[in-house]
Amino acid sequence: DRAAALGLTTKQISDQIVDKIRGAVATQYNFRDRKIDVLVRAQPDQRTSLDGIRNLIVNPGATTPVRLASVADVTVAMGPNEINRIGQERVAIVTANLHYGDLGSAVSEVQKILRDHPLAAGVSAHIGGQSEELDASLRSLIFALTLAIFLVYLVMASQFESLLHPFVIMFSIPLALVGAVLALKITFTPLSIVVFIGLIMLAGIVVKNAIVLIDRINQLREEGVDKLAAIAQAAESRLRPITMTTLCTLLGFMPLALSFGDGSEVRSPMAIAVIGGLAVSTLLTLVVIPVVYNLLDRRADAWYRERGARNPRHPEGAEALVEGSTP
Repeated sequence: DRAAALGLTTKQISDQIVDKIRGAVATQYNFRDRKIDVLVRAQPDQRTSLDGIRNLIVNPGATTPVRLASVADVTVAMGPNEINRIGQERVAIVTANLHYGDLGSAVSEVQKILRDHPLAAGVSAHIGGQSEELDASLRSLIFALTLAIFLVYLVMASQFESLLHPFVIMFSIPLALVGAVLALKITFTPLSIVVFIGLIMLAGIVVKNAIVLIDRINQLREEGVDKLAAIAQAAESRLRPITMTTLCTLLGFMPLALSFGDGSEVRSPMAIAVIGGLAVSTLLTLVVIPVVYNLLDRRADAWYRERGARNPRHPEGAEALVEGSTP
């Protein structure tokens, strides 16, 4: 009320106090290739004591000077050195760095502290910074993994000319995820961005074993072999190539998984996830995929024999095409 009676506002008074105590940049001094701020503020004896602050003039240039003590009570008290606002709400920012462990464990520990010590009414907490960026990255990678699985399914559907057989082959991906989780658990490797990159790689790697197996089953059935016998023969004949290709991939990733030099924290988790997922998926593919194929593929053997007769790669089909061709 006193300030308003003198034609002053709270903002005008606070701006004058800030300029005289903290100072304001009036200009810049050019020194060689540097620019040095020229700070203008009150003399030390006018801003370092309580009486000096009370006597600061809050309306410079006016005919009647007004001291701060005339419009405000100046006392010594504890207060924030700055006030932060986000979305027009006053906030207190608490920052910390990791002393041990990983980022996910630190966030979980902070959330546990907040649960054990509830905040006052009207006060809420939000965990941001690198944790927020990690959550956004994980959501993006989950979308990328889903898209990769969908694209792999589309490619196989176009090659097999069937929607069922690619669906059977996709059962190898959950098996790979189980192996990757077990490998991370055994090696005490935390879930991270590079692990998700390894899982995206697995989506395209592990299906190759099931593709080789299912394609061989279909070939045998087109040649006239009944379903169960074709499954057994295909698993037996494809055991060696599946084992060879898997071992080559595992041995190729082994140096990355066992590396301990600079940057190993980025390479090693990805290699561990790929090795675990591929190893378990290969072991279970020869058991699970034939069982799933037997349960889901309800087409009769006669249908495959008829398709094999029309297929040029089949000997009988090739002979039929030659006899029926026009000279």
